[in-house]
Amino acid sequence: MVEAAPRSGSLITARLAGEQGREVFAVPGSPLDPRSRGTNGLIRDGAILVQSAEDIIEALAETPPQALGDRSGPEFDAPGMAAVGESELATARPTVLKLLGPSPVPIDELMRQSRLTPALLLTILLELELAGRLERHAGNQVSLIESV
Repeated sequence: MVEAAPRSGSLITARLAGEQGREVFAVPGSPLDPRSRGTNGLIRDGAILVQSAEDIIEALAETPPQALGDRSGPEFDAPGMAAVGESELATARPTVLKLLGPSPVPIDELMRQSRLTPALLLTILLELELAGRLERHAGNQVSLIESV
């Protein structure tokens, strides 16, 4: 931390970091500058004094790396990708092509009108884009590129 008034949000963050066992670094400031009272107080209360980049490198070199923990638990399991079969794609392509035209249409509107799953609709839009037949616009809108 470089500057922090006595009641700043930065000090709240530094306090929470300290409570979690994280290193808190602070650059000292003039004792006459009210913007430095918070950082100077952190140093007084045990934050690591930083006068150069070497101070940070030295402090971090002494700190053993923390294990990230076991990430195989259920809180880190991502849902599987929705499988989209070729037969589903073949059936849905004409529906999407009917709804697309040269005027931009929001993807959410395409989903509502087509009643397709997000995985199916987005797969078809990606196919069209890769084939050079779809243009993306601001606001999550798409349109067909008219062939000449």
